[in-house]
Amino acid sequence: MAAADSSSATLRRHDLCSRGIRLAGKMRSDVVDLLDTYAEQQGLDASASVAAVEGVPAAAVERWDEQTGTQRLLENLAAYRAFRELLAQMLEEQQEQLGEADAALSRALAAVLLQVSAFAYHLEELLRLESRGPPSEEGARPPQPPHLGLFERKLRGLGVLRELAQWAVRSARDLRQLAKPSLGSSSVPSLAESP
Repeated sequence: MAAADSSSATLRRHDLCSRGIRLAGKMRSDVVDLLDTYAEQQGLDASASVAAVEGVPAAAVERWDEQTGTQRLLENLAAYRAFRELLAQMLEEQQEQLGEADAALSRALAAVLLQVSAFAYHLEELLRLESRGPPSEEGARPPQPPHLGLFERKLRGLGVLRELAQWAVRSARDLRQLAKPSLGSSSVPSLAESP
């Protein structure tokens, strides 16, 4: 009976990882499209240098291969929760700035915000599967940005979208790592174990 439960959990984890990889790929594609549209609509050069966005963990990580599965999931979840807040701020600013003048950009931002929210929920499901519920969102909000001028808000938006595209790549990579069977065994490693 325990073997059947373990097998069922392994299949569920693999299914969640596979679906998460597809979601991350779709999200990255949509974010890259949005990034081009955003830069064009905002009158920015898409290759402009942008400072790191406060409140968003960088997708690049040293010693990635030494992280446990749980560490990967928790970092991903923290990032996507931050992106959810940042994209909501961007959407609000966009609507204030342009009103209905550019409904297409607002719709694209709203669609990516929805994907980010769904992906965060997906990560929470993976953490629940490991009998480790997701951490509370209290105190998880990125700091409110200081009052920025219009140009600085545009650059911050560009930075948020760039980093989100990088996170989508990292998330797919993390989920592929989590879905791999462990060496010398036919079972998938626990998310709490090192890969």
